[in-house]
Amino acid sequence: MRMPIWPLTATLAVQTLATMSLYSLPSVAPAVAHDLGVNGALVGGFVATAYGVGIASALLSPALIRRHGGVRATQVVLLAALGMLVIAATAQGVAALGIAAVVLGLAYGAAAPASTHLLAPKTPASVFNMIMSLRQIGVPLGGVLAALTLPPLVFHLGWRGALLAETLPVVALIVAMELPRKTWDQDLDRKRYPLAQTVVRPFVLLKDRRIRRLSASAFIFSGLQLCFVSFMTVQLTTVVHIDLISAGRILAIYQIAGSVTRPIWGWVCDRFLTPSKTLALLGLGMAAAAALTGQFGPGWPAWTIVLVTLMAGCTAGGYTGIAYAEYASLGGARRTEATGLGTALMFAGGMLMPTAFATAITATGNYGLTYGAAAVLALVGGIMLMGRANKTGDTSSPRE
Repeated sequence: MRMPIWPLTATLAVQTLATMSLYSLPSVAPAVAHDLGVNGALVGGFVATAYGVGIASALLSPALIRRHGGVRATQVVLLAALGMLVIAATAQGVAALGIAAVVLGLAYGAAAPASTHLLAPKTPASVFNMIMSLRQIGVPLGGVLAALTLPPLVFHLGWRGALLAETLPVVALIVAMELPRKTWDQDLDRKRYPLAQTVVRPFVLLKDRRIRRLSASAFIFSGLQLCFVSFMTVQLTTVVHIDLISAGRILAIYQIAGSVTRPIWGWVCDRFLTPSKTLALLGLGMAAAAALTGQFGPGWPAWTIVLVTLMAGCTAGGYTGIAYAEYASLGGARRTEATGLGTALMFAGGMLMPTAFATAITATGNYGLTYGAAAVLALVGGIMLMGRANKTGDTSSPRE
């Protein structure tokens, strides 16, 4: 059994640096806000803008990947990250930061489809879910690297210098990806498709009931994942009355749990359960974690909050690798389009559900009610997948 060590290493590196660039401005937001004389919350909208534009790039990317190759697509993702860093580092106002977010978003959605296009043909079916989950570690790893490396660089170089320093590994990886390009980008489809057809092609896959159920569940799961990230610290400090440092540590537990369990869940899929059954169980776990999180209050012992946070991290933070693997499997010969569809819907869930969550919290002031509604959605997502697993099984293959 030949493991795709180099394609996995390359795609993991691309995803890590692309995500690090995505979270670079939020990591240095206080310095940016002070220097430009703007509200720091405006800098926080950078990620949402990049995700919003990323929906379009996720849908458009499959046709471009088939025409120019997965390696070339990853280089475009890195080039967009490079452009974003340079524009942001030279920005003189919020408008330039918005342009930087758009530049990154124009290619960021292509990262997962390009990686799937490169990895799927080279990965044995017996380890497919684990390999896809390992690649997906690049998302939290990029966020951690941005949080750990950029603030110290700001102290020595300023926030502009810190962003420019980040361009060095990005340029190096663009050059390094040229080495295997001719070998890995051999199966090209030079046919040109009209723009409208290119956008619609991924949605045609929703005719498959299995993909519809997976898509609805992935939308919910992605949204709940970011609800935990966005609101956990605020809830712990304002409702439970935990100090900010302790609340930050609890959020870190959530993120670490999600990172560590991603390949573990992939291994479980390959060895013991089908992907749909695993995702269904994770959906039920998310529902339980959300319902319990909504009940956090001053009387809760710290160890129980940590246990619930671990449950949330292992489920809501750990599902994405399996979801991408399942999109690739169900997509078959059109796995690149299926992954683009999944990316677009997960980005959409990550944008819309936290917004609805914030609106509900503002209107009611009740975390229990709001998390309860999110728990119901997660439960529905898990039941949909469980029903699919019981009725149809998982007979598809990631290979064409």
